[in-house]
Amino acid sequence: MKPANIQPITKLEQDPHRVRDEREKVLEVAIGREVRAFRKQQGITVAELSRLTDLSNGMLSKIENGNTSPSLTTLQNLANALSVPLTAFFRGYEENREAILTKAGEGVEIERAGTRAGHQYNLLGHIGSNSSGVIVEPYLLTLTKESDTFSTFQHGGIEMFYMLEGQLDYLHGNEIYPLEPGDTLFFDADAPHGPQRLVQLPIRYLSIICYPQQ
Repeated sequence: MKPANIQPITKLEQDPHRVRDEREKVLEVAIGREVRAFRKQQGITVAELSRLTDLSNGMLSKIENGNTSPSLTTLQNLANALSVPLTAFFRGYEENREAILTKAGEGVEIERAGTRAGHQYNLLGHIGSNSSGVIVEPYLLTLTKESDTFSTFQHGGIEMFYMLEGQLDYLHGNEIYPLEPGDTLFFDADAPHGPQRLVQLPIRYLSIICYPQQ
């Protein structure tokens, strides 16, 4: 039985405490933010975008900083140059953002593809199509004495476990990880994985699965 590998700490790019500028509620600012984001995402400089669109560097700077209201023709030129739909520039403006609250005991019990006898899945919330491009499925799993063990789960995306109660040995690929309350297992779900040995029952853990939105 091998212990979990300790990975070096890497600097994360996203600031979890960032607060969006109130000015981004202004249409011009929201458009400028998206134009800049698409340009940087594709590694295009302002000068290169200027050549592609016949817009001056100064005009592009004004657009990206939300200091001017670009015409539909200008936005279409930018959309063509950046290979994105014109509507992509408006996605951050007054967009509906969902939040789901599931009170204790109210999770919907469902049967996922591949569910085995005795494995109880309670879906804790679900947000479908959204601007992030990612689907997240949070589950509360309960394994009892009737639960069977197997190691044939295999699906796309990234998965995370957080142990709440009990103990089990969990197989991922060729490694076995002993899990107890407070432990977290974060893994690529495309490798075969599943409970290998139920050590102490009952077992409860949170499972969060993330995969690209189709």
